[in-house]
Amino acid sequence: MKKTYKIEVDCANCANLMEDATRKTKGVATATVNFMTQKMIVEFADGYEPKAVMQDVLKACKKVEPDCEIAL
Repeated sequence: MKKTYKIEVDCANCANLMEDATRKTKGVATATVNFMTQKMIVEFADGYEPKAVMQDVLKACKKVEPDCEIAL
């Protein structure tokens, strides 16, 4: 399953770091963060609940940028 989320990210470098952090999160198959459109596209691994995975993604992204917001 693939979903798109609105994300607030301040710079392109932070977007790349958040993309890497998201990809390393358990339950995420692939992830893309686009700084220009302020969107995150996440494809979830089979058997994982997107809402639960996105809570972990948000925690991982907040380690990169503490004021990060993802519209869940």
